[in-house]
Amino acid sequence: MYDYLIVGSGLFGSVFAYEATKRGYKVLVVEKDGFTGGHIHTKEVEGILVHEFGAHIFHTSNREVWDYVNQFAEFNRYTNSPIANYKGELYNLPFNMNTFNAMWGTVTPAEAKAKIEEQRSSIQGIPQNLEEQAISLVGLDIYEKLIKGYTEKQWGRECRDLPAFIIKRLPVRFTYDNNYFNDRYQGIPIGGYNVIIDALLKGIEVRLNTDYLKEKASLDTQAKKVIYTGTIDSYFDYRFGRLEYRSLRFEHELLDMENYQGVAVMNYTDRETPYTRIIEHKHFDYGTQPKTVITREYSVEWQAGDEPYYPVNDETNQALYHRYKDLADQEQSVLFGGRLAEYKYYDMDKVIYSALQAVKKEFK
Repeated sequence: MYDYLIVGSGLFGSVFAYEATKRGYKVLVVEKDGFTGGHIHTKEVEGILVHEFGAHIFHTSNREVWDYVNQFAEFNRYTNSPIANYKGELYNLPFNMNTFNAMWGTVTPAEAKAKIEEQRSSIQGIPQNLEEQAISLVGLDIYEKLIKGYTEKQWGRECRDLPAFIIKRLPVRFTYDNNYFNDRYQGIPIGGYNVIIDALLKGIEVRLNTDYLKEKASLDTQAKKVIYTGTIDSYFDYRFGRLEYRSLRFEHELLDMENYQGVAVMNYTDRETPYTRIIEHKHFDYGTQPKTVITREYSVEWQAGDEPYYPVNDETNQALYHRYKDLADQEQSVLFGGRLAEYKYYDMDKVIYSALQAVKKEFK
């Protein structure tokens, strides 16, 4: 008999498994995939660590979380500085003085602010949708070239049909700083995220290719408590209907050249280019391999059975989630955690922090 059955070997499940084992509890981890780590899993190709499920850049301002992950891996100095490509015109992200200079030729913050002020004046009152919100923040030019096409590809909907709150935290800087994140700590684990997951799960029994929901009846009898990190609606057999997600599709390509685009992440912000971005993985690790691996990332409409990536946090889905959460709160021997079980878009540091908080509550 196990003390804890942990469903899913992503960050939430792996952190909980590690902490429970450290305290002397007997743990079993079941994972439906043939590998551990979920979407942060990396695969080595020609000596290059490939982020198979999209770019994962660790960043946090939480010192507790930063110290925690550094127990398991050393981090390099990678700084996220993506490039936006609009029909061959290149702009720095996030929107900063380099962006404004390339867009308008402005040199000083005062000039850039005046240009944005002039262009945002077309929006009166409270923005009613994403289009109006974006224009009110950065003006029409930046909206048209760097936001509109990318966002419509990402969500599969017109910007005027998307809620304003999606883009309320758009980073705008009046400095020549291309660091995308404002967090104090940032980097990529040397050796990839597998190093962290392998360290967290070292010595713990893990069953791969095991679908918990298909084997629930027998698996539940093997443990006193379940830590569930899968989709919350599937746990309750979609009693109230399915929650919606956006999904992603990836095309990986090995190229016989040293350097394809000169940057790890290039966003394609026009509507006509079918993919949202190209990732060149070697630049995450400052690689000097003779070949390179690129990944074209496509945002696709999620269908039942597809891999869920981003929750669609509109009012309808949030109301549905809360109905499922009410059911989850009534489960005495199941703890729900992580982005799928909480129907929340979590950065990696927030998942780890959430897991550590759950650990503190469970073992207080």
